[in-house]
Amino acid sequence: MDVFQNMALLAELVQCGGPIFTWCYDEKGNLLRSNCPDEAFLSGVFDLFGCKQQMLIYGTSHDTPITLGTALGILWAAAFEKEDGKLKRAWVMGPVFYQDVSMRGIEQGLRYYSRLETSISWTMHLQQILTKVPVLQNTILHRYTLMMHYCLTGIHLEISDINRETPPKVNDPTYAPAHDRHMVWMAEQGLLQMVRTGDLNYKQALSNSMNLSAGVPVHSDDALRQSKISVIVFTSLVCRASIEGGLSPEEAYALGDSYIQTAESAKTLDDLNPLSLVMYDDFIRRVHKCRTNPKLSRPVQQCVDYIEMHLDQKIRAADLATVVGYTEYYLTHKFKAETGLCINDYIKFAKIERAKVLLKSTDQTVQEIAASLCFSTRNYFSRIFQEVTGQTPMEYREG
Repeated sequence: MDVFQNMALLAELVQCGGPIFTWCYDEKGNLLRSNCPDEAFLSGVFDLFGCKQQMLIYGTSHDTPITLGTALGILWAAAFEKEDGKLKRAWVMGPVFYQDVSMRGIEQGLRYYSRLETSISWTMHLQQILTKVPVLQNTILHRYTLMMHYCLTGIHLEISDINRETPPKVNDPTYAPAHDRHMVWMAEQGLLQMVRTGDLNYKQALSNSMNLSAGVPVHSDDALRQSKISVIVFTSLVCRASIEGGLSPEEAYALGDSYIQTAESAKTLDDLNPLSLVMYDDFIRRVHKCRTNPKLSRPVQQCVDYIEMHLDQKIRAADLATVVGYTEYYLTHKFKAETGLCINDYIKFAKIERAKVLLKSTDQTVQEIAASLCFSTRNYFSRIFQEVTGQTPMEYREG
């Protein structure tokens, strides 16, 4: 029986139903082959979440297949090829989601794995990959697993013969990590939204969110190489977000390439670590510049910039008049004539836009967000938020 031919045929048949990939590991856990286009990254995920080690330990002493679950709701299935009773190769199918998963579910799963100290850019890449992972009913995955076992051994099994490892329960306090990093996948939305809008006040807005980092998993054999990859991935995401924000593709890609080359030429982690923040700040400033409304007079643009930079304070028309050297009466009429909004409405909309970012990118309570944006009460903030967006703050956060 030619195992490789059998598995190649099975892989083709399974892929007729969707992007479900097969993997082959030797007895030591080295990846021998895969038909997954993202094999380097996903094989790292398989290892990082402990599934590979669990598979090898189980396969050394068992002949029956196993399904391997994670707190993110993704599954792999593994079957084993033996020689003289010893593990020769482990064949894996996946990853798949075993049920429809919400962004909140992914966030909770990432919080469970926060002890791994993965970087923001790595997590961003993971989130992108997860959008491509198919949902597959357990019974179908189990039947595929039995087919895989038959291709390797020629032996028929029943579904009840499959060992099914229960995914970690993220709401179980015994699984709680030693420290609770902020919602990584949510932080990505906030980080990229700041780029799209060219928000110069991003440091204050995301002060309670994730720190910009080129950090890498501590178990890496080549921390500098892994850190470079993190910076490159993060730079690519920021580059695309800047184009969505209005920066020309030519300028964005040229700038991104420059930072990627700088990352590649770094000799030490000390050289590399500040690069993410420098790059992020550079892109935001360029997007802000290109989004500046040329139809606004300089004094009104000054007011707009002042508002964006002081959303955590109580802003009055009199304060803006002082900034630009106009009387309050003259400024309020000029501001509305150029922007179409009175000053108070503009401030209100700007604060709600900031609140939307904080709701999606931090775990601050509604009360804390209301206070940070200088709303007098939580109820008043919620009423204004619903008036502007058509949703309550919690409905927006959960959506």
